[in-house]
Amino acid sequence: MIRFAIPLFFLTLFALFAKAQSEQPLRFAFVTDTHIGAPATAAEDLQRTVADINTQSGLAFVVVTGDLTDFGTETELRETKRILDQLIYPYYVFPGNHDSKWSENGCNVFRQVFGAERFAFTAGKYRFVGCGSGPNMRMSPGLVAREDVLWVKKELETLKRTGQPLIFMNHYPLDESLANWYLLTDELKGVNVQAAFCGHGHRNRSMNFEGIPAVMGRSNLRATDPVGGYNLVTIQNDTMRFEERTPGLTTRPVWNTIVLRKHDFSKDNTRHPRPSYALNQTYPNVRPDWEKQDSSDIGAGIVADRRLAVYPNTHGQVVALDPETGRDRWRFQTGGKVYATPDLTSKGVVVASTDGTVYYLNRKNGNVIWKQATGRPLVASPLVDGKTVYIGSSEGKFRAFSLKDGAKLWEFDGVSEFVESIPTADDQRVYFGSWGSTLYALDKSTGKLAWKWTNGKLRNFSPAACTPILAHNRVFIQTPDRTVTALDAATGREIWKSNQHKGFESIGASEDKSVIYIKCMQDSVYALSTRSGQMQADWFVNCRYGYEISPSPITEKDGVVFVPTDDGVIYGLDKSTRRIRFAHKLSNAMVNRIQPLSRRRVLVTTMDGKVAALRFE
Repeated sequence: MIRFAIPLFFLTLFALFAKAQSEQPLRFAFVTDTHIGAPATAAEDLQRTVADINTQSGLAFVVVTGDLTDFGTETELRETKRILDQLIYPYYVFPGNHDSKWSENGCNVFRQVFGAERFAFTAGKYRFVGCGSGPNMRMSPGLVAREDVLWVKKELETLKRTGQPLIFMNHYPLDESLANWYLLTDELKGVNVQAAFCGHGHRNRSMNFEGIPAVMGRSNLRATDPVGGYNLVTIQNDTMRFEERTPGLTTRPVWNTIVLRKHDFSKDNTRHPRPSYALNQTYPNVRPDWEKQDSSDIGAGIVADRRLAVYPNTHGQVVALDPETGRDRWRFQTGGKVYATPDLTSKGVVVASTDGTVYYLNRKNGNVIWKQATGRPLVASPLVDGKTVYIGSSEGKFRAFSLKDGAKLWEFDGVSEFVESIPTADDQRVYFGSWGSTLYALDKSTGKLAWKWTNGKLRNFSPAACTPILAHNRVFIQTPDRTVTALDAATGREIWKSNQHKGFESIGASEDKSVIYIKCMQDSVYALSTRSGQMQADWFVNCRYGYEISPSPITEKDGVVFVPTDDGVIYGLDKSTRRIRFAHKLSNAMVNRIQPLSRRRVLVTTMDGKVAALRFE
């Protein structure tokens, strides 16, 4: 018998070839930014994509990485689910900013409709982990909810022990467009993360998140094309390939490839700078008396008097604190997330929850004095005016309740879209805006419509997030079309309108009501006269805060003007000198409505769950 020696090189090559032949591909569909609700063709685009996916053989699952809807309504969410349920493959979804920013249901219905707001599952040898990102209810940079950050950390604990390769998914890119991106990337780099996916940008794009290979997917919308599209993803032999699919027509050539491997991030030089708190060294005249971190997001302001401070969170809790020490006094659990700023009385706390209930709680112990169920989620804040509680809702209604026993005094059912902000009242009328592009003035005694004003623009430009300012028989509002409008309080007649200062939604008033404050979208705060027959700027301060879009209102006390921003910085402006008196960075997320106290102290909450008492000189 003649024996032939086979070189080691060929044996190795044969083994690799055999492995390649034996490893089965893992294929799935990657869909994102479907925006059901607008444009009108969005549902048709998704329906076509679902039908096309069902013709693809051998897919393991489908992922939809956020912005499933355009306005986050229950109708849009249920329509999206109706279409996705036609898939013959399992699908996994999480919300994006469009699903959560304009959510009349307070970001509750997404979970009710789809069963979850995040996912974690294993396919092949890979662990897929995904969560959404907002902002939730308040316009600001993208943010992964505090609850989701903690959930991701818990999910990754197991992967630290097992070393299982991870593919992570989020709606936003893991970069500076997401306020707390660094919390996620730091956690991900502690495990065997091999790739990341995102949507939000509406186009196919190869990316890199501090050494983590990443991909942004195209929107499913057709835009200017006759048909929309999505991506088919194939994993085989530690390689991930992306092909864009035009439903019913063609699969385009591979446009991106990622080699899946374990990364040594200690040798990577792509680490981006973390948020800087050097500003706090520039202004040593302000410091925290106390500071704490909630385990949940805080999407509303804190209110306080000398004895009690109260804020809500998105766990659905109403939290009462000692304003001097920050220690909890009590916590009351509602049945839904809470985005309403509470109102305090001498006896209790009035607050609304997305469980559809207005609560009046005993300020001593948090026990319920009375509660009124409305049947629909409430994201608006209450106003206590004398013996009456005024509040708008999410089903086109505005109500007045008796403070004494919660009895409904009247109900106005002519509101277009939902109410988000805090109403304002004078002796005769109560004023509020809605996401139906309309501002309403109702008779306080009867609830009958006195007048209404509309800017006649898209709902995204509605006078809904700002609290109307009353001064000298005028109503002032700031709308997202970068316009300030002065209206006659008795008739609704426009006195003047200006888009000169390019503010977004944040507005406030001086204590003497001589000026209103407008936070511009770039750097400056302007003081506009409340008496002039036309727009008149009395003065301004250039704070150099950069690009700014949060709706949190400006407040003033004892000659200090408090300006909240969307990147966690609080500015204190001296009204007399018209200069910055102090600035302090508390977080990298949006600052909510600031509560001034006596003795040069303020209470502050941020969207990512920070609570603090600041003292300044």
